[in-house]
Amino acid sequence: MLDTSTIKRYLPWLVATALFMEQLDATIVNTAIPSIAASLQVTPLSLKSVVTSYILGLAVGIPLSGWMADRFGTRRVFFTAISIFTIASVLCGLSVNAHMMTASRLLQGLGGAMMMPVGRLAIVRTFPKNELLGAMNFVIIPALIGPLLGPTVGGLIVHWTTWRVIFFVNVPVGLIALYLVWKHMPDYQGHEKRPLDVLGLILFSSGTAILSWLLEVFGEHTLDAVTAGLMLALSLALLGAYVWHAFRTKFPLLRLSLFKVRTFRISVAGGFFTRLGVGGLPFLLPLLYQLGLGLPAWQSGLLMMPAAAAAMGMKMFAPRLLARFGYRQILTANTVCIGLTIALFTFVGPGTPFYVIVAISLAQGFFNSLQFSSMNTLAYADIEPQDSSMASTMSSSFQQLSMSFGLAAGSIVTAWFLGPVAQDNREAVSQALHHGFATLAVMTLVSSAIFWRLRRNDGDSISRGQVKAKEAAEPVTTQ
Repeated sequence: MLDTSTIKRYLPWLVATALFMEQLDATIVNTAIPSIAASLQVTPLSLKSVVTSYILGLAVGIPLSGWMADRFGTRRVFFTAISIFTIASVLCGLSVNAHMMTASRLLQGLGGAMMMPVGRLAIVRTFPKNELLGAMNFVIIPALIGPLLGPTVGGLIVHWTTWRVIFFVNVPVGLIALYLVWKHMPDYQGHEKRPLDVLGLILFSSGTAILSWLLEVFGEHTLDAVTAGLMLALSLALLGAYVWHAFRTKFPLLRLSLFKVRTFRISVAGGFFTRLGVGGLPFLLPLLYQLGLGLPAWQSGLLMMPAAAAAMGMKMFAPRLLARFGYRQILTANTVCIGLTIALFTFVGPGTPFYVIVAISLAQGFFNSLQFSSMNTLAYADIEPQDSSMASTMSSSFQQLSMSFGLAAGSIVTAWFLGPVAQDNREAVSQALHHGFATLAVMTLVSSAIFWRLRRNDGDSISRGQVKAKEAAEPVTTQ
């Protein structure tokens, strides 16, 4: 039996490390595609599968992760997930052709898919509700800074070494994480051994995989409108079929009845639309800095750092703010602040002083971090312990979809306004990007209306320790 105090000390670090590795790899490869293509003697366009295969692995693996954790235990599944991710990273680095690279990235996505929901589940079951905010506040930081740092880190590694190092850096991190898992990861299992919903897995994973792939590809305009329309119809049909199936089976892959819980429903729905705006920033900001302002990659990367620093600094303030104002006021007002911050990037141009850009980035990182910490903890406010695995899986699935939507939205809007203009025309590129930021800002502002539907005392069990109450005051014991 593991000591509870020791688990609480090390578990947030363990989960944060694993999530950082997973989130970083989601974007770090993008800037290395030209170098990888040249090394493997293929065209960069043909390596699109390297990115989409990772997304496919996530789409398939995330819905499955909850069932696996309930069936085999969080320690075993998390250990397996990191092992798969690390081995797949080595295979990516050793790839000799595009097919091997694509297969390795698919395997890497499957490993990464199990990290986020299972890690979050371990956090939820270890910490009582009145301590959950602090723990989740720490864990969420990698999810914020990983996508921002990915393109920059990838570019610097390729510039100074070789693209293979991008994947090999995961090995020492993975080995350390494996040791910590074996020493300090609690082993939680489900209260009942539910069978795997195979049909549900096929329907939902196929639908989300096609939709994620479509958004990724369509965002880069490599697909004609007719084909895109047919693929969209197919994905929606598969997801609709899953909804029909889920309400007619005893043990669905994702129990949609959880949406009857108001705080969970609003957290997932509000988070989905908020991430539409936030999800486009890792794509648009490097373009603004490099194409719009003409900055080199390393300076562009440095301008990403203030947001990451503010995100880490925010964790000291989030618990106090939520305890003082509550989830309803914080999420509603903070969503507006995020939208306004994104809108401020529409004024950034070649003549904008660096200190102004840094100030906007600091504000953006602070508000984003507060938002993610609030949304991710609110989801569990009224969830029963036996449903925490299902809630974690569902929340992660919708997060993955919303981030894909956000990236595609930013890309499509920018390309629409840019039109046939050459990308070396800084003024035209800047204007097109400004339209992209404005669109994302409006999408984010609209989502604040969802959070306004919260009741004044919703989430108090987490933010103020006002629990129903003994269940939240009693830590869950490890097996």
